[in-house]
Amino acid sequence: MEAATIQGGFGAAPPLLEAVPIRYCLYARKSTESEEQQVLSIESQIKEMLALAEKEKLEIVEVKRESHSAKEAGARPVFNEIVEELKNQKFNGILTWAPDRISRNAGDLGRIVDLMDSKHLIDIRTYGQRFTNNPNEKFLLMILGSQAKLENDNKRINVKRGLKARVEMGLWPGIAPTGYLNDGRKDHRCEVVIDPIRVPIVKRIFEKIGNERWSGRKVHAWLKSDVRFVSKFGKDMNLSALYKMLKNPFYCGVFEYPRGSGSWYTGKHEPLITQELFQAVQEKIAEENRPKHKFKEWSFTKLLTCGYCGSGITAQEKTKTLATGEPVTHIYYSCSRAKDPNCKNPYLREEKIIGQLAGLIDKVSLDEIGARHLIDREVARYNTLRAEVEGVKGALKAKEMDIRKYAKYLLKNGTKEEKRELLEHLRDRLIMNDGVVTLAD
Repeated sequence: MEAATIQGGFGAAPPLLEAVPIRYCLYARKSTESEEQQVLSIESQIKEMLALAEKEKLEIVEVKRESHSAKEAGARPVFNEIVEELKNQKFNGILTWAPDRISRNAGDLGRIVDLMDSKHLIDIRTYGQRFTNNPNEKFLLMILGSQAKLENDNKRINVKRGLKARVEMGLWPGIAPTGYLNDGRKDHRCEVVIDPIRVPIVKRIFEKIGNERWSGRKVHAWLKSDVRFVSKFGKDMNLSALYKMLKNPFYCGVFEYPRGSGSWYTGKHEPLITQELFQAVQEKIAEENRPKHKFKEWSFTKLLTCGYCGSGITAQEKTKTLATGEPVTHIYYSCSRAKDPNCKNPYLREEKIIGQLAGLIDKVSLDEIGARHLIDREVARYNTLRAEVEGVKGALKAKEMDIRKYAKYLLKNGTKEEKRELLEHLRDRLIMNDGVVTLAD
């Protein structure tokens, strides 16, 4: 008599138990639940289960290891692989240390039971138990899985209750912020102590910003170049971590837990700064983040490159009053210091840049100047003006104009847009170095 088959939720099922040899996947998952008194490592689990397989003469076709928690459904990549391979009949049994290694949540437990119902999963072996597609054994498996979920839920409630009790006592339930250290003594859980190595620098950081009005970027450069400050983990403090520290009220003796909850507590730890200094720091940070004036475009920014460090060139306007009382304004170009904060390339006034660019116009070919289309446009506009105002037609021809002279004219008298359009053909080649603008080789 031929063995019957059963149609399940995953398509055609394999033959019934009597006609199919059982091939096992050994699944070892590291437990992260602290309530277990005896936690076996992954390799220890594998060693024990291989010994059981040899004793029971079980065929192991796959060994899989996983360290992800089984609390959340579908969150374990290796377990998901096992489910797919069971559907594809790569194996039809699971060998694992305990039922809770397979699942501690209802979602994954349901997937396992569905696989047993469809005969894709025939046998589950643990160190002391066996579960087959038997109603009583499946029921027991579901009870054990549900019990594990209940333990997780109760543990979560107990942890939250314990954390709330600690924060109400002024204790910090997390990694101590920079400048503090977690107290490692068992009877001082969640207590933090002063970090004697870093606390002087942390205080100076707040003082430089709150009292001396340094910017966060300036302090960051100071930490990196002068102080060479590193965290307790041996890493440099990046700019975002610095601002995160500056905004943390823990340093003035209070903290919010959980963050964003609106629940505030007075800490048992020793404050490093006063609340007045902390407030001054927040005002300085808010000042840095305040919207700046609309960015002003200059004629030659984005066209020049610093010959010292390769950064772009920026500009600023300076106004001074002459002895006669008349104000005079000049535009100065300098390195943006994007690549080197300490770049020493000197400033250069716009008038000098224009003069030097005019000299470069004589050294490049007419094709490189690329001003012919500008001349054509200018002449057409001029002729249109004369034709409409004075009734004169064909007063000027573009080919009669000297391209070099016209380019120099635009450098001196053209609009910002015309200057940039003229020099667009030379961009990425103009170098500013020690007060001299040259063409790159």
